[in-house]
Amino acid sequence: IGALLNAPCRPGFSQSFYTVLVPRDLLQGRSFTCLTAYCFYLLSSSHIYFIDGVAFESSNPSFRVAKDGSIYTSHDGVNLAKPVQFLVIAHNHPNTHSWETTVQLALDGPPRVLPNEDAYGPQPVPFSIRFPGKHRRHKRDWVIPPINVPENSRGPFPQILVSIRSDKDKSNQIRYSITGVGADQPPNEVFKIDPVTGKMFVTKPMDREERSFYHLRAHAVDMNGIQVETPIDLYIYVIDMNDNRPEFQNQVYNGSVLENARPGTYVMTVTANDADDNATSNGMVQYLIKSELPHSPNSHLFTINSLTGDIATVAAGLDREKVSQYTLIVQATDMEGVQSYGLSNTATAIITVIDINDNPPELTDTTFSGEVQENKVGVVVANLTVLDRDQPHTPNWNAVYKILSGDSFNHFTIRTNPENNDGMVTVVKAVDYEQNRAFMLNVAVYNQVPLANNIPSSMQHTAGVTISVQDVNEPPYFLNSPKLIRFQEGVPAGTSIATFPAKDPDIFMQQSIRYAKLADPANWLTINATSGQITTTAILDRESVYVKNNIYEATFLATDNGYPPASGTGTLQIYLTDVNDNPPTLLPRQAQICERSNGHGINLTASDADTDPNVGPFIFELPLYHTSARRNWTITRINGDNVRLGLRIHYLESGVYEVPITVTDSGNPPLSNQSSITVKVCPCDENGDCTTLGAVAAAGLGTGAIIAILICIIILLSMVLLFVVWMKRREKERQNKQLLIDPEDDVRDNILKYDEEGGGEEDQDYDLSQLQQPESLDHIIGKGPGVRRVDERPVIPESQYPIRPMVPHPGDIGDFINEGLRAADNDPTAPPYDSLLVFDYEGSGSTAGSVSSLNSSSTGDQSYDYLNDWGPRFKKLADMYGGGDDD
Repeated sequence: IGALLNAPCRPGFSQSFYTVLVPRDLLQGRSFTCLTAYCFYLLSSSHIYFIDGVAFESSNPSFRVAKDGSIYTSHDGVNLAKPVQFLVIAHNHPNTHSWETTVQLALDGPPRVLPNEDAYGPQPVPFSIRFPGKHRRHKRDWVIPPINVPENSRGPFPQILVSIRSDKDKSNQIRYSITGVGADQPPNEVFKIDPVTGKMFVTKPMDREERSFYHLRAHAVDMNGIQVETPIDLYIYVIDMNDNRPEFQNQVYNGSVLENARPGTYVMTVTANDADDNATSNGMVQYLIKSELPHSPNSHLFTINSLTGDIATVAAGLDREKVSQYTLIVQATDMEGVQSYGLSNTATAIITVIDINDNPPELTDTTFSGEVQENKVGVVVANLTVLDRDQPHTPNWNAVYKILSGDSFNHFTIRTNPENNDGMVTVVKAVDYEQNRAFMLNVAVYNQVPLANNIPSSMQHTAGVTISVQDVNEPPYFLNSPKLIRFQEGVPAGTSIATFPAKDPDIFMQQSIRYAKLADPANWLTINATSGQITTTAILDRESVYVKNNIYEATFLATDNGYPPASGTGTLQIYLTDVNDNPPTLLPRQAQICERSNGHGINLTASDADTDPNVGPFIFELPLYHTSARRNWTITRINGDNVRLGLRIHYLESGVYEVPITVTDSGNPPLSNQSSITVKVCPCDENGDCTTLGAVAAAGLGTGAIIAILICIIILLSMVLLFVVWMKRREKERQNKQLLIDPEDDVRDNILKYDEEGGGEEDQDYDLSQLQQPESLDHIIGKGPGVRRVDERPVIPESQYPIRPMVPHPGDIGDFINEGLRAADNDPTAPPYDSLLVFDYEGSGSTAGSVSSLNSSSTGDQSYDYLNDWGPRFKKLADMYGGGDDD
């Protein structure tokens, strides 16, 4: 039940068409079960109807359907010589839903050619159907047999199928019609009926692969459209013909099989589908192998199951090293494989032989040799070649080498070259010629995976490898490096402190060793070149910056006289023990204290470069000879390394005092050091801290000096304040003068008028010579009033223009402009001069030369940058012509 609830389904039968092959021996009994293997059940969208709640009805009286969905014969003598098709109708218990399916029964066996069949299949035989009478039984007596129509019929069309007649056609005029898929539903008009005679026709060839079953309903009505008969069901089955070839799902199939596979080993499956009815021979496909290439080791290595299409091996002898791939042509034929009249199709099956490790690796020689210099690491000293006939670059081919004997100290390893499978004998641990002059290795080769079953190892999987060691000049080495010796600091120069010898490992070479100093940070030591004797050249000081944790290190070099020379280094460590050679120093060197004794003092301590026991506890004392210090100051011990310096008297005048103190350490013998501490005595506040004024006074400045400094600071601040006020006032005045014209932008001049042009030289008869520059002014002076030339200046006193004030008030600007305008209007000497000018007459010619001869450059090379130097009056012109590329 759970599977039914979860399965995607729809109401109705699980199949729309059932095909059952009935064995011949089942027909000897009265009943047999046909549908139990099909899990027959009914589903609706809201309920699950099980078999118990469903009633079945068969359209063929020779068969009945039980409640469990099994089909039984109703009587003896049922003939299945030809396939039988009938309709099964299921009704639910409330009789609100019904479902239909088609069942086809056929004998299981070879096909037979029936007498009424020809090359194109069975032909439809028309027969007559009468509607039942009023009192006749409907359930048993009125059963219409199915109508069989062969597909691909050649006609002629329309082709009659059946005649339908009502018993009431004698008293009434009857009109016949059919409804259903193929009549009035798509595909429409496949079937037609003569409304008067009741003859039903098929109008075109059928194709079973498109639709194999039609369910129509025949109706009989009178001329008024009133139903006179109960509609009857017509079931039309399209009989299959062998009109489709088998089609393989793929044109090329790829499979694989292990080499040396046993006969009967499964390889692959090929599948072909036939669109014809698979319950008949038309759709029953069988397979065979048409060809097999290559024919090695024989021509028949594979076989195919004729019914399932499974390909398997049929003989032994698959060897990938000889043949790695086979190509099979597989043929699928319907009509149960009968080649004479069945339809066929082919596909290609490519079978790849998979490699197994059936070939052991073999070394190409029984002995190999190589050589290596001593002390070399990571070098390949010998190359082992191997032969393996398995598939390259697979675990069956990849070689693994192993050293069986001859390398007890693990000086060598054998790595596999992934490109050619060779074994590279590599040095992983340095060899010494003085210990081993040669190695005899016994090696073996294997594969990454074991050999296949029953495959023996090759006799050539082991070999011997001889490796010769070459002697080289090795550097000398110091016997004990680093070498540690202990000395007390203060050792004088010229003291021999140690001998630092080196040894030459080349025992088969007669060589001498010379010594030299490689690193001596403080330059305290020297070494004898032949004996290795080390001598001091300066006093050893433990407190030197070159001594770390009481140890001084120096490095020396030993070089032999081989070819080429080799050298080695050694380190000498000198541990210096301390002596009391550094007096203590007083800390701190500066402090301050209140001028009145308040119980507080200055904490003092000392530092000593020596180490214990040549350091504390320290002794702090005031010198006996310094009576004023002993009178004013006192020292109180806190602990072994710290004391407190305080005032002995109740009040000490503010100032700076140098207090001498003698400090003595605890060494043997003890060392003393007299130091001075600078103490500032100052007035203090209630918290015991020096005041600022008191600190200044303590620094040595008097009250008058302090007042003078404060007055200077006040004067400086006042000057800064006045400067800021003056700058703000000037900024405000500058903002109020924005209406004035900047002198640099003052381009005022006479008011000029340029819009008067005459009509031309021919308009009036003028003397053009008047336009030329006069050589003298005598004729102008004596000329009476009247028309004047443009370039003539009246000989009269010049007008006086108002003088612009240096700093005009903004309110006087308008008056200034108006006065200047009136003066310019009344000035006859200012061009253009007041004269009548007419230019609208140009005449028939002109004595002036043509301007076409002027050389005008249009290349853009002319520079107008000089216009910027001519002042503000030419600024606009400079902007127009001097803009460069930006314009």
